[in-house]
Amino acid sequence: MPRFATYEEYIASIPADRRAGVDRIRALAVAAAPEAVETIAYDMPALRLGGHFLVSWAAYKRHDSLFPASVAVVDELGEDIQPYLAGRGTIRFPADQPLPEDIVTRVVRTRVTELRSGGS
Repeated sequence: MPRFATYEEYIASIPADRRAGVDRIRALAVAAAPEAVETIAYDMPALRLGGHFLVSWAAYKRHDSLFPASVAVVDELGEDIQPYLAGRGTIRFPADQPLPEDIVTRVVRTRVTELRSGGS
């Protein structure tokens, strides 16, 4: 059984000083994919589009992560995303630096395009 059923439960579980980053990722993701449905996946806030996983995100001690689970995102964003990559499916944004909002938006939009064109 998942530990969290809602975003509110998730956000309440993390330290107050770590909430702003994930709140901003959430706002950017929802704005970039307004038709997506908010959910919890793997105990993290997530979006689904047309019943398919779109992205998830989470706060950690020193960074916020965005999980697009997509090689297409890495290919599409190229060098722009390289400083933030931590493996094939993890994008990390250092907590002590400004969130690169354009990268978050582009990741989500790329995933929307990927899903709408039949990708997974």
